[in-house]
Amino acid sequence: MSTATPPAFDPADIPVVILCGGMGTRLREASEKLPKPLVDVGGKPILWHVMKTYSHYGFRRFVLCLGYKGDQIRRYFLEYRERVKDFTLDLAADQPPTWHGEAEGAEDWQITFAETGLLTGTAGRVRRVAPYLDRDLFLLTYGDGIGAVDIRGLVEQHLASGRLATVTGVHPSSRYGEMHVSGEQVMEFNEKPTLATGWVSGGFFAFDRLVIDKYLDDDDSMMLEKRPLQTIASDGELGVFKHEGFWMGMDTFRDWTELNALWDGGNPPWKVWQD
Repeated sequence: MSTATPPAFDPADIPVVILCGGMGTRLREASEKLPKPLVDVGGKPILWHVMKTYSHYGFRRFVLCLGYKGDQIRRYFLEYRERVKDFTLDLAADQPPTWHGEAEGAEDWQITFAETGLLTGTAGRVRRVAPYLDRDLFLLTYGDGIGAVDIRGLVEQHLASGRLATVTGVHPSSRYGEMHVSGEQVMEFNEKPTLATGWVSGGFFAFDRLVIDKYLDDDDSMMLEKRPLQTIASDGELGVFKHEGFWMGMDTFRDWTELNALWDGGNPPWKVWQD
C-alpha cells in the first residue's frame, strides 16, 4: 500500500454518514421517550456533539440514517432555527417570523435525512443512503460516540494508505477499578483506567465508495461490523488510525451521567471546537 502524500481534499465536499437508527435499549432510562442520538449531553443532543466535531475540521455535509423515532430527529433540525435565532412574530398577521441576525449556534450544515428502516442492520442502512454519497470518499460514524478525534488526520492517512477503508482505533477503558498492589499495600488506585494495550473500534471510519458495491449486498439485516469489515480486513484493505486521546461511547445510563458530569465540569475532553 502506498504511503505517499495524500491528495488534497475539501472536507466541505465529503459526505459524513451518521447511523442514527438504533433503539438504544441499554440506555432506556434516558432514551425511552427519545431516539438515542437526541439524548441530552450538556444541553444539546449527543448527535449535535458528534456533528460539531466534524464541522470543526470543515466537514458540513451530513447524511443521517434514521430509524427508531426518526421523526423526532427530523423535527429537531426542522425547528433548529427557532431554537437558536432571535425572531419577531406578529400574531395578528398571517406572516412567517422575521429572523434577526446570526445567532450563536446557527450551524453551516447541509443535512440529508434518510429513512432507513426500523430493524435494518448498519450495513443495510449504508446501502440505502448510497444515492446520497456522490463522492469517491465518504466518512461514517455512530450517533452515540464522541471523542477528540482528528478527523482531518483520519482522512489524510486514509488517502495516503491507498486502502479502501480506515477505522479509528481507540484504547478501551475498564469497567472496573484498577489497583497497583505491592504486597498488602495499594500503591495506585484508578477508578476507570484506560487500558494501554489493545485497540477497539472507535466508530470513526473513512471509506472508499467502492466498498458499497464490493462488500455490501442487498441483505438489509447485515451488520457492517461483521462480515463486511471482517472481509475488508482479510483482504488487506482495512487500515487503522490510532487515536490515543479521549473517546467514549454512550451505551449505558452510567455513560450518559459521566458525559454530563464531564461537560458540567467546564472542560469536556471531546470539545475540540470553540464557542
